[in-house]
Amino acid sequence: MEDEPPSTDSPRGSLLQRLKQRICPCEIRSVDQMKSLVRQATETEVFPVSTGGLIDSVLDFHDLRVRDVMVPRGQMDVIEEGTTLPELLSAAIETGHSRYPVIRTNRDEVIGILLVKELLRFFANSQEAGGESSFDLLDLVRTPMFVPESKRLDALLAEFRLTRTHMAIVLDEFGGVAGLVTIEDVLEEIVGDIDDEFDVEERVNIRQQAPRRHTVRALTPIGEFNEVFDTDFSDDEYDTIGGLVSNTLGHLPRRGEVARLGEYEFKVLGADRRRLHLLLVTKLDFEPSEEADGSPAEET
Repeated sequence: MEDEPPSTDSPRGSLLQRLKQRICPCEIRSVDQMKSLVRQATETEVFPVSTGGLIDSVLDFHDLRVRDVMVPRGQMDVIEEGTTLPELLSAAIETGHSRYPVIRTNRDEVIGILLVKELLRFFANSQEAGGESSFDLLDLVRTPMFVPESKRLDALLAEFRLTRTHMAIVLDEFGGVAGLVTIEDVLEEIVGDIDDEFDVEERVNIRQQAPRRHTVRALTPIGEFNEVFDTDFSDDEYDTIGGLVSNTLGHLPRRGEVARLGEYEFKVLGADRRRLHLLLVTKLDFEPSEEADGSPAEET
């Protein structure tokens, strides 16, 4: 007698069919449908809410670009080509990073990436040699990886893994340096903020970039913003400056959008589909009573 083909009514096949009908009764045709199923699964406690949040982040991950998570050019901690060994060690201790872009004369001339591990190895070898080793920063730097700011995060993550690289320099559409991005920045879009024991407990929320320009984290409390800029924005409805800007625009802001509050202009430097990250705050030349287009109001 010839062997009969496996029955589709076997216990294994039957279980798979029941699971498919229970969890996925219809063909999924969009990300929104998948998110709806994930939401139902968390509501019925098929898996924890935290797991549902991770799945949502993964589903959004494909649409994110490097520009959404990068550290802007103005906030990059860089090392200049002629920096001495003591200065390098001091900078590494102060900022606490494990990697630094090395520049020549300005931030558009990134000539390499310095790993602090290599710096410490050189220092240890120098001590063993009685401090006689000559230090040349360029001997320690690695070739930088450059990526466009429009690159998708999932593609960047794959490239990071393939090349065993943890940092890339981000270029704008004109070939200038727009910022930098690390593998940690990418992974945080899935799992949330990753802090280690060396991260400072309180991040710097406000950095001055020019006499009338500051970068401000969206999570900066309104009270702190008022204290630094001598403003009187109300924190009755919103706790953070990002919430205030979002309310002014009437929606979750996108990168490049601009809001005007009093004497200040708020330009969105970093944002994704879920939250606002970074703002460029500029003190305007005109008074609040002047016209919105910058021309003085007519005298009565």
